[in-house]
Amino acid sequence: MSNEPEANFKCILLMILLVSNMFLAKNGVNSLPICPNGAINCQISTGDLFDRAVKLSHYIHSLSSEMFSEFDERYAQGRGFITKSINACHTSSLNTPEDKVQAQQIQHEDLLNLVLRVLRSWNDPLVHLVSEVQEIKEAPDTILWKAVEIEEQTKRLLEGMEKIVKRVHPGDLGNDVYSLWSGPPSVHVTDEDSRLFAFYTLLHCLRRDSHKIDNYLKLLKCRLIHDSSC
Repeated sequence: MSNEPEANFKCILLMILLVSNMFLAKNGVNSLPICPNGAINCQISTGDLFDRAVKLSHYIHSLSSEMFSEFDERYAQGRGFITKSINACHTSSLNTPEDKVQAQQIQHEDLLNLVLRVLRSWNDPLVHLVSEVQEIKEAPDTILWKAVEIEEQTKRLLEGMEKIVKRVHPGDLGNDVYSLWSGPPSVHVTDEDSRLFAFYTLLHCLRRDSHKIDNYLKLLKCRLIHDSSC
């Protein structure tokens, strides 16, 4: 009996692998690193790197939107979470353009570094998200696998963007660590409403930020690669 939780978790991880491969294929996303041979020996053109990054960012945003909607419908109805979470994102202190018009007014090197800052700011929150979802009562496995998948694919996207920035602006890769997240709220583990609200806020902010990154990368691809489809 003592090994039952471990066995269940292994089954969930296997499901995550199987389902994620299915979703990756459906979205036209390769499961390999954006540049499989690494940064030094990368033979992929900058245009193809951008194309892979755009597909991956769109995939991440799609997953985050689905996860937020599923959690909202199952746990947040009637709790008034949305009004309290609007200005609670840990990335709110970053001066990010709110729409395409604002983003077009920013120099591409600044927009590239802004993407890096936002992605790096999610490193710790995503680790917490994966850990926290396992503590939520009767949380469906679909939320868990999406949280795990988003954490993994965000790492891939960050690695890919660092490669792109090195190519577009050699020596201009920002190495600042943006640990804007102050950590999980100090609430008692039995305070279920506070736990659910904290989780809801992270999902709301993740959906918002992943949407911004998706839009920024599409704009950057059009601007830097002169994509004829733009």
